[in-house]
Amino acid sequence: MAATLSLKLTNRVPKKPIKKLPASIDLPRDATVEEAKALIARASGFSDFNRIGLFDPSTKQILKNRRALVRDEEGVVKASELVVKDLGPQIAWRTVFVIEYLGPILFHAFIPLIRPYIYRIAPFDYKNEIATPITKVQWILFALFQIHFLKREYETVFVHKFSANTMPARNIFRNSAFYWLMAGLLCSLDVYAPGNLSARDELVPLDYLGLAIFAIGETCNWIVHQHLASLRKPGGTEKGIPNCIGSNLVTSPNYMFEVLAWVGVILISRSWAVTVFICTGIIYMRSWSRGKEKALRKEFGDRYKKKRYTMLPGLI
Repeated sequence: MAATLSLKLTNRVPKKPIKKLPASIDLPRDATVEEAKALIARASGFSDFNRIGLFDPSTKQILKNRRALVRDEEGVVKASELVVKDLGPQIAWRTVFVIEYLGPILFHAFIPLIRPYIYRIAPFDYKNEIATPITKVQWILFALFQIHFLKREYETVFVHKFSANTMPARNIFRNSAFYWLMAGLLCSLDVYAPGNLSARDELVPLDYLGLAIFAIGETCNWIVHQHLASLRKPGGTEKGIPNCIGSNLVTSPNYMFEVLAWVGVILISRSWAVTVFICTGIIYMRSWSRGKEKALRKEFGDRYKKKRYTMLPGLI
């Protein structure tokens, strides 16, 4: 058996080629996809190997598993070729999530501070109620938003394990817009508005029900995230079969409990903005949960108990 694996290197986008890409490369037989990217990046003059995308020459699919051995990629070995693309400047996934969740934290802290000034201008027309201080229920909602997104930040830094190192830096604006504009700006402007449905000082039974649902949803979501993190070794990319609270009902119980927590917030706030935010989020989570179900079926076959619903029992 040869000590090295010799592969031809081809530009994925001929019109925008990697100028210094060598014609071929010799890889150690036990080289991983990530190690191959590092070697190609060095030979091509890139300081960040995460910019290098490697593709199967037959399927044209990117080699996602950075820990996979190149010699196990059937299409690559058969053609003795790797297709290479410059993915552009990259940003770490952990950094992406920290930035995304920072938006709502800042907006829900800032809007109450400038509340006396923004609600006197169009299109709000709250001039008669502008002097009314933030109510007890609005402060509770402030706490719930902060608890949720500070929890997200903590999990991002200390709990989650990412299969991919980075994503294209240009996508940070698209990814952050959902949280900054909808959970942050839109929800805060509606929730803290004077004279709004959340502008109440007395809690009724529906509010206490919402608080209980929020607490249950956040607690269970935390438990699921801890379990999912335990399925992957530090720095690993392997998948595991979830076996935790809610996993007998749906593929992604973390999404199910996430939605449950936001139902609690909706019950307390009676806010159309919060409803729009989570309904939009459900559209994204629906796609992600279905992709996870497909991936688990493909990876584990009969070992995995197939789920009919991927995130919301009886619905999705």
